[in-house]
Amino acid sequence: MEWDKPLAESLSPMGIAAAAGAAALKDTDAAEQVSQTLDALVSVRIFPDSWNRPRAPNPFGRAENPPYAIATRLALSPELGVYGNVGGDTPQKYINEMASRIVSGELKLAMVVGGEALRTARVARRQNFALDWQESDSRLFEDRGIGEAMASKHEFAHGLGVPIQTYPLFESALRAKAGHSLDVHLHAMAEMMKPFNVVAQENAFASYAAPRSVRDLATVTEDNRFICLPYPKWLNAMDGVNQGAAVLLTSVDHARTLGIDPKKWVFLHGCSEANEQTLVSERINYTSAPALGLNARQALSMAGKTLGEIDYFDIYSCFPSAVAIACDELGLDRRDPRGLTVTGGLPFFGGPGNNYSMHAIASMVQQLRKEPTACGLVTSNGGYLTKHASGIYSCEPYCESWQRPDLHSLQLEVDALNYPRFTERPSGQAVVEAYTIGFDNGEPNRAIIIGRLLATDERFLANSEANPVLLQKFVTHDQVGRLGSVRAAEELGCETNLFTPQ
Repeated sequence: MEWDKPLAESLSPMGIAAAAGAAALKDTDAAEQVSQTLDALVSVRIFPDSWNRPRAPNPFGRAENPPYAIATRLALSPELGVYGNVGGDTPQKYINEMASRIVSGELKLAMVVGGEALRTARVARRQNFALDWQESDSRLFEDRGIGEAMASKHEFAHGLGVPIQTYPLFESALRAKAGHSLDVHLHAMAEMMKPFNVVAQENAFASYAAPRSVRDLATVTEDNRFICLPYPKWLNAMDGVNQGAAVLLTSVDHARTLGIDPKKWVFLHGCSEANEQTLVSERINYTSAPALGLNARQALSMAGKTLGEIDYFDIYSCFPSAVAIACDELGLDRRDPRGLTVTGGLPFFGGPGNNYSMHAIASMVQQLRKEPTACGLVTSNGGYLTKHASGIYSCEPYCESWQRPDLHSLQLEVDALNYPRFTERPSGQAVVEAYTIGFDNGEPNRAIIIGRLLATDERFLANSEANPVLLQKFVTHDQVGRLGSVRAAEELGCETNLFTPQ
């Protein structure tokens, strides 16, 4: 983490990532030897390079070759440089990949590293301060690209496409399933997230560690305004951070050759990855994430562990719905006394773009070194509960023959589930399945509705009329299960379908 500095002294994202890499090298107590044999460096994709839709260009420039921009700062010469794809799952995913390539003998030693300077960029834009982050490097590297779009044009038109508009849909469905009123559910979310805040208070690297009570988190105020119903500010991932983290991976034999103290070794006992249906509008429902549960159970199976044998967790915590659904999929009590985070989570530790889980893994390593017989589980999540990766860690050696599990078969199992039919041109009587309200300066400005046609059970997306009185009713009264009618955009001569409640 980079603490507040004058803008002129602030590091770029590559500078922060390199500082994290330098700390990882120093932690080995054999930095020179490690540096000489490191043959792969994976750079987690930064937020400004992560968008698959038109966006204002970064006014400060960018590193055109991120892995080697980091390597140069560290005096490293890896043969393989990789720039990762988009997603909060990627730190764990690339650790899984690098581990597999080391086991196969393809690589000896790899660094997976990421850094963000989102706070610096935000402050500089506000102050019209010129930063020069442009870097060129002609060396070849592997760019994994942005990846598949996480939202369709149809979803974008109706207001979906960023996390603060999407995760609340899941939350509305969870609230309805629990039978909670809006106020009761807000309190329940705050109670679940309060322990995250407690952990953040004890973490020197947390960016938003100010103590906040359950009441503070659940009470909507000017400082804790609604961002998107039902999430006030302090229940959202906070991405305005300068943070970086790095992990080094190698084999036992090579670690011995390098002279790295075995007391510092932490083993990846289990790992897995799986993805949900890409588009949120086509999910099986809004209260589960089957790919999350299946991949985490596969990682536990690989490690030969049960959930009860896990001592520490870091559950990806961008929003309360992500935590709640992960717990439900794992069979983990949301108030488990073991705790659900080792960092403080994305609302209180900070949400450094795609790289949060690297911080979770680094924090887990530090925790496990204190308790060599303990075991930790890290879950990571990319998109909108879309892409999942899990890792099981322990200082105890892995006694089996290490092999990355069969991800293809697991994905086929997810893809074979019974998903609902979706229509972009709905018409007729309908019921609300999930919804949220967007806010502008504290005032509701848009309803986003996922519904089902009563006649065909087809799912659809729609908006409501931009009527202040109607929108306020959506804020104060639960709409899941609300009957109404929907008309297609082309019938109305506009861009979005229209849902009218009864």
